[in-house]
Amino acid sequence: MFNEKLLWKERFSRTSKEFSRYLRYILNGHLVIVFVFLIGTAAYYYQEWLKTLPESFPSAIIMALCLAFLLTYSPIFTFMSEADRIFLLPLETKLNGYFRKSLLISFLGQIYLLVIGLAVFMPMYAAVNEGNFKRFFSFAVIMLVVKWINLTTRWYVQYYRETTVHRTDSLIRFFVNIAFLYLLFSNAAFYFVLACVLILIGLCAYYKKQTKEKGLKWEFLIEQDERRMTSFYRLANLFTDVPKLKNRIKRREWLDFLLIRVPFQQSASFTFLFMRTFLRSGDYWGLFVRLTLIGAGAIYLLTWGIGQIILVILFLYLTGFQLLPLWKHHQNHSLLELYPINGKVKEKTFLDFLRKVLWTQSILLSLVVAGKGDFLYALGALAAGILFSVYFVSYYSKRKIQD
Repeated sequence: MFNEKLLWKERFSRTSKEFSRYLRYILNGHLVIVFVFLIGTAAYYYQEWLKTLPESFPSAIIMALCLAFLLTYSPIFTFMSEADRIFLLPLETKLNGYFRKSLLISFLGQIYLLVIGLAVFMPMYAAVNEGNFKRFFSFAVIMLVVKWINLTTRWYVQYYRETTVHRTDSLIRFFVNIAFLYLLFSNAAFYFVLACVLILIGLCAYYKKQTKEKGLKWEFLIEQDERRMTSFYRLANLFTDVPKLKNRIKRREWLDFLLIRVPFQQSASFTFLFMRTFLRSGDYWGLFVRLTLIGAGAIYLLTWGIGQIILVILFLYLTGFQLLPLWKHHQNHSLLELYPINGKVKEKTFLDFLRKVLWTQSILLSLVVAGKGDFLYALGALAAGILFSVYFVSYYSKRKIQD
């Protein structure tokens, strides 16, 4: 006899154990210390910046634009696996309770992001509203109600196979959420705010009615769950080996000019392998680009010269630390053992490649400092970045890959 309650309990318990297992490694890593330092630094400068805000500062529209993303983005965790499309498909009509629990746990999991986002922006709201923090809880309650409506709407939209419906729905809800939040934070009349909420409710009711005769899109649900787990595994893989990690390959033709530079020689085999893996496999290239852009933005906004140099070193550490899994990316490919190349050559090649990546990032971040006119600090940042890269690669990384 099928028991959907037992199935939910087993799936939720299994996923919770998987998360807790890897979170222990993540929370014990050096990366957390770096992020705590970055958050503390950002909080200090944020507080100093708030002191300079005039009363005419458009805090409402900024809060609306940023928090609308958190309201609109409403992933639903169903804890599905590949085999479910075969074994659970005949039981679809008996899974209503299972999916109600999925909606509830997804909502509870996203509450903290919404509350944290609101808490980050409330000092800005208070700075232009005579220090008024009293409306924080009322804002939070109203936003949580709207979040539930967004989440429910998203569930019904998932019954559609057409991706254009998904995009259109997200776009509509995003703009309605912006209007709702702007009116809320502008202290507009209650009926204006209520009108936006009623539009969202009407949209949810429309999709519910339209999908009444539709069946679940099992492939889509399974794919979404696998993507989210892969993202988590990729994060955990920075701290420990994750056997379940599935790497995705992206063909980036526009970067092939970098591969042409590698000489066609036996000794350059691993150079070609590591560079191709960096550019195409997993998310190594995307990670490098994102951290470089974030670092450049943070450095540009920071006016303290020594702080700019420290940020360069911090982002070099974040990049280097998260590129270390590249060393083990092909460890399960036995064909690599057939390479007629000494293992020491592979180690030296990887360290040289990592050093060049960090030097490239050092130059890019130093150019941002120079672009602000701080040429002396730009030279200091470049020198500090190169010296740190040499230390990180020659000592820290070498010891890590030999463990």
